[in-house]
Amino acid sequence: MTRLPTIFISHGSPMLALQDSPARRFLAGLGESLPRPIAIAVVSAHWETRGGPAVSLAAQPETIHDFGGFPQALFDMRYPAPGAPAIAERAAALLAEAGIPVGRSATRGLDHGAWVPLSLMYPQADVPVMQISIVQGASPALHQQLGAALQALRSQGVLVLASGSLTHNLYEFRGQALDAPAPDWVTGFEAWMRDRLVANDRAALLNYRSLAPMAEKNHPTEEHLLPLYVAMGAAGADARAQLLHTSFEHGVLAMDAYAFD
Repeated sequence: MTRLPTIFISHGSPMLALQDSPARRFLAGLGESLPRPIAIAVVSAHWETRGGPAVSLAAQPETIHDFGGFPQALFDMRYPAPGAPAIAERAAALLAEAGIPVGRSATRGLDHGAWVPLSLMYPQADVPVMQISIVQGASPALHQQLGAALQALRSQGVLVLASGSLTHNLYEFRGQALDAPAPDWVTGFEAWMRDRLVANDRAALLNYRSLAPMAEKNHPTEEHLLPLYVAMGAAGADARAQLLHTSFEHGVLAMDAYAFD
């Protein structure tokens, strides 16, 4: 069975599902560029649990519209992919074996960090999907450990898809156009992260909040960057990052995507 890379994508606004952009076009071609997985394990910024990660066991996960103020067309969208409860149980077992306490949800559906990019990557909704949560308030190092515990899934045909945003300060969004230029505080952070990822400088990346320029301004809270560390960990300590896509939306959102292999 083909060993799959792990992928980090920036999912941006839910409007990605409807609105043309370079990031949308990239995601629309990403699924076809990868070996076809038997299932997808999504680690989304929009599912946080306390004390440890959790896995979703839903056999037919609902499409969660966890946003407001967007066109009705977004709320009408459904992503009816089957769940992957057996894969979820396998992930839970791997986490437990690594000494990481893990919870289970029988009903958790797919939030927009999962179904919006998946609707572009696998529009037929014919690949089973389950979600793994990030841990509220936990460090990048813990999320890298979480990912490392999941490494075996890659050899079993499971795509580990981490969905967040390379930059994510919506307090600085003031109605900028989709193609508005990114300010220096965004581009500087994006360039620092890119350099460190390509160099596989794990020590610097784990300490990004102290070392990266304007780190706290780009991530007032960390939940949108933490999935990156899960993807990095799941690829193994020696895996370097390959930049798959870079663009900016509304000036403040770096839409970078990376493969780790």
